[in-house]
Amino acid sequence: MKILGLETSCDDTAAAVIEDGCNVLSSVVASQDELHERFGGVVPEIACRAHIESLLPGVREALDRADMDLDDIDAIATTTTPGLIGALLIGVTAAKALSWALDVPLIAVNHLQAHIYGAWLGGEEPATPALSLVVSGGHTSLYITRGPLSHERLGGTVDDAAGEAFDKVGKILGLGYPGGPAIEKAARDGDAEAVDFPRTWLDEDNYDFSFSGLKTAVLYHCVGNNASKRDLENVSFTRDFVCDVSASFQEAVVDVLVGKACQAAERNAARSIILGGGVAANGRLRERLQDAADARGLNLVAAPRKFCTDNAAIVAGLAFHMLKEGQKANLTVEASP
Repeated sequence: MKILGLETSCDDTAAAVIEDGCNVLSSVVASQDELHERFGGVVPEIACRAHIESLLPGVREALDRADMDLDDIDAIATTTTPGLIGALLIGVTAAKALSWALDVPLIAVNHLQAHIYGAWLGGEEPATPALSLVVSGGHTSLYITRGPLSHERLGGTVDDAAGEAFDKVGKILGLGYPGGPAIEKAARDGDAEAVDFPRTWLDEDNYDFSFSGLKTAVLYHCVGNNASKRDLENVSFTRDFVCDVSASFQEAVVDVLVGKACQAAERNAARSIILGGGVAANGRLRERLQDAADARGLNLVAAPRKFCTDNAAIVAGLAFHMLKEGQKANLTVEASP
């Protein structure tokens, strides 16, 4: 069973061909980082225009890499939720057209559940029930996962997601966009104990995440409580200062992610921990979560780094299991933010 997957939920345009849910025949991602860098974040209108320009060339490249034609495709899968509504609509519309023209099933995929499925693409099937931690630009969520299609949500983002906080702090420090990789690089030369930034745990037994206060604490530490936008634009920092703030900020984020994930795993009798999403590529998070899982006798199954950021391989892979269970969409399916 060969499935063509499309992914346009945010600022990466992706297409992939997956065979039988795990054999990645091709995976193509067109990044828009350079388009959004000057703005310090994703501009929806620019993202949508880029998706329109990149999607069909991406599909053609994915088919070429897989040495296939459209007639060889058994189903079309696309992300329908969550994401930027305009961006989602482009992928959904293209998938509907391909499904209708080829007379093959259409599969509507949840973007966050696809990130969890990234763990299966690493070649190791997670022991279930598993505690799934999805950490991306727009979402930070915990689930109890009992299989590729079974996810019970325990908690999620109440304000800034972890990835969003990384981007905003990267902008404050003048590190550019996206902030995550730049902060991780700077943090390697910094002292994680240099600044005692707050950790927001919320109430006991609460599995939601809040990183807005941490982002604000970084801002105040860097430019003061009453700084204007102009002050922030004109300020300059030493390299040592940037590295120390980056390391201290990153450690504060990782502390909360690992702490809540492990608490949820223990209280829900999880046999393993799954890690997925764009921020799951962060080396410090993977290291700390691995150590914490080992200490508890749990197996950490992290999505391979190439399948952490937005891509269509995770979409098409999950769609294989959905199609086996008869979870097909019709041509009236809508995108939902």
